[in-house]
Amino acid sequence: MATTEHPPPSRLRAWMLEGLSDMAKSQDQGQGQDQGQPAEQKASKLEHEGQPWYRVMCLTGVDYFSTLGYQPGIAALAAGLLSPIATIVLVIVTLAGALPVYRRVAEESPHGQGSIAMLERLLTFWKGKLFVLTLLGFAATDFLITITLSAADASTHLVENPHLNSALHDKQMLITLILVALLGAVFLKGFLEAIGVAVALVGIYLALNVVVVIVGLWHVITAGHVVTDWSSALTAEHGNVFVMIGVALVVFPKLALGLSGFETGVAVMPHVKGDPGETEENPAGRIRDTKKLLTTAALIMSCFLIATSFITTLLIPEKEFESGGQANGRALAFLSHEYLGGAFGTVYDVSTIAILWFAGASAMAGLLNLMPRYLPRYGMAPHWARAVRPMVIVFTLIAFLVTWIFDADVDAQGGAYATGVLVLISSAAIAVTIAARKAGQRGWTIGFAVISAVFLYTTVVNVIERPDGVKIGACFIAGIILVSLLSRLARAFELRVTSVSLDPMAERFIRDMASRKIRFIANEPDNRDKAEYRDKIEQIREDNDIPGQEDFVFVEVTVTDPSEFEAGLTVRGEVLHNRYRILTLESSSIPNALAALLLHVRDTTKCTPHIYFEWTEGSPFANFLRFFLFGQGEVAPVTREVLREAEPDRSRRPRVHTG
Repeated sequence: MATTEHPPPSRLRAWMLEGLSDMAKSQDQGQGQDQGQPAEQKASKLEHEGQPWYRVMCLTGVDYFSTLGYQPGIAALAAGLLSPIATIVLVIVTLAGALPVYRRVAEESPHGQGSIAMLERLLTFWKGKLFVLTLLGFAATDFLITITLSAADASTHLVENPHLNSALHDKQMLITLILVALLGAVFLKGFLEAIGVAVALVGIYLALNVVVVIVGLWHVITAGHVVTDWSSALTAEHGNVFVMIGVALVVFPKLALGLSGFETGVAVMPHVKGDPGETEENPAGRIRDTKKLLTTAALIMSCFLIATSFITTLLIPEKEFESGGQANGRALAFLSHEYLGGAFGTVYDVSTIAILWFAGASAMAGLLNLMPRYLPRYGMAPHWARAVRPMVIVFTLIAFLVTWIFDADVDAQGGAYATGVLVLISSAAIAVTIAARKAGQRGWTIGFAVISAVFLYTTVVNVIERPDGVKIGACFIAGIILVSLLSRLARAFELRVTSVSLDPMAERFIRDMASRKIRFIANEPDNRDKAEYRDKIEQIREDNDIPGQEDFVFVEVTVTDPSEFEAGLTVRGEVLHNRYRILTLESSSIPNALAALLLHVRDTTKCTPHIYFEWTEGSPFANFLRFFLFGQGEVAPVTREVLREAEPDRSRRPRVHTG
């Protein structure tokens, strides 16, 4: 493709655009940097850069396991005395529902694309793009609320520490904003390797939780009346076990935060080390070990969820869970101070604050993986959206806004968080149901369909009970769609053909024309009979006063998917009616394809090509909309504008003639 000289960027600009998101660079394996490398190089690179699955589990675990910081308190507020039973329902849904779904997602999208990529393949044209943008809105809700909610809960643990409460009791908003800013600063500095930090944080945090759980269970066992008091109160409140299970099922949607780690678990797949000799095209070892990662994380979390909900419900007075109570958003920290003393409690607080803050890092990594994978490829984000640092600044500013809107309140953000989590899990369940059906797996299709129904029900109930979640999600969706369309509009005249390749016949046409003046005729194919091409040549000669001895090559572009933005261009040559030479192309946009061909011909032949058009009838505005949405319309002036933007030097620009 043609290149244009630009002045060297400033140091600040160069620093801001330095490097792209690691995951974004490999978003499409056919278009990534590994394209053209031997399989052996790809395999060794994959093996070298990857990490053992249990270490990568800690990276996703800073998000998943950190929910222990607030999940028991949220469960107690939602279910009251039924919290342990409702948590068991959550664990059953986790192990029998979410886990099988995401194991299948890992199998279907081993490069970290997740269920969004699976669903993207099912829909084409603009409806597919808008559907993906909608899912991206909910994903942004999930990940951004993870950042703000985790930071808010970390600040809660800091403010409610008995040694610091008097000094910090009214500083929670400021502390939360500082934690979000520090997270952004880490990524601006360069977030190259988080796994080592994640392993240390997760190991310490889980070890401390084991101590708290053992001590809590010991107090429950030794104080026998605690269990009898709880069971008596439970029976008095709900009557029998069937009513209890029914109520637990009803309140289950409020506990959906306990499912938050699965989407992140798939997003970090590219970090999982593959088998020796494994390639990106067939990462069997990565898929196998990611399944181990998901299963192990789910089992560990399930055990902790059941144990922590049990001890917090039995040992903490109900009023302490409510807003303003000492256990609000920090139930396990309350127990650590109550039963293990101030020193251990402070260590626990520090560990919880660290892992909650780093959970935001996991979510930020998810955003930097997801957004650059789709928006720039759709033409719905500027080029700098592929770079880490500008996107970090954007996400950090949005996190500031969300924190301010929710006043750094953990409970207030729970609805939005749960909505994002549930929508993504529901879309994943639907995606794997469709995948199983296409694979002819009847048993799996029925099983995944039932799981999909459960998650869809849970999502609907959550939206009805906590509509603020879907409102926040709708704001993200509206913002993404609006910004995306404006960006696409701003980039409408950009040369967006990534490469041009000609078949032998097309190359022969170009070589032959290079010895004379290169003249193309842009033709919209109709019957493709002899009369069509003869009349077209006569019209072009008459409109442009071209001598009869000059010859032409026709160029015909077929629009494929006009919603696509970037793609390679393949040019094929053919001779029709033993006389007329024709170059045929397939592209998402006629003007961009023609401009790319002209620039390629200029660069390969060192000659200036000419192309001839007819004026398009109709309203210019209507024709522009046809170009923007459907890749056709006012072809001649748009082709000229694409060439003008791609080649500022007028003397080197291919010539466009319209009659």
